[in-house]
Amino acid sequence: MERKKDISKKWYAVYTKSRNEKKVAAELEARGIEVYLPLLKTIKQWSDRKKKVEIPLFSSYVFVRIIDKDYMDVLETTGVVRFITFRKQKIAIPETQILAVKAFLEEDHPELEGIHEYFPGERVEVVRGPLSGLKGNLTEIKGKQRVLVEIESIGHKIVLNLSKSILSKIHS
Repeated sequence: MERKKDISKKWYAVYTKSRNEKKVAAELEARGIEVYLPLLKTIKQWSDRKKKVEIPLFSSYVFVRIIDKDYMDVLETTGVVRFITFRKQKIAIPETQILAVKAFLEEDHPELEGIHEYFPGERVEVVRGPLSGLKGNLTEIKGKQRVLVEIESIGHKIVLNLSKSILSKIHS
């Protein structure tokens, strides 16, 4: 029987041992802890074949939605290294950012455009679409369509394919 949604539960990022994300997520689920492991569908090329695989969107990270009493259960999970912290305090991730990542991964073929008027170091915000409201630092432009954006809550970089029409510079 599922418990009533507990509004005191919050999302946190957990750092895992390298290449242990799926094992950690499975063990946390087995312990009854709500976990989210964003997986990106991609094609891997080997010398003799190609294969569709799912790889973690954030290498060495899983997200857990817990209350304070679940903290030690998460830390005692095989493969978990630590919670992502700031000044030795675990940092809650806004649910809107988790939902934005989920929505991004549900999109199959977003229309892409170049983003020539943006430069590394600028603060940007997504103003339309499933990632609307996501803010971060544009750290690098890769080719004509790929942008490296640092998501503030976890301090991790993610490559996003975005149309320049959905981005806006944040002016301080």
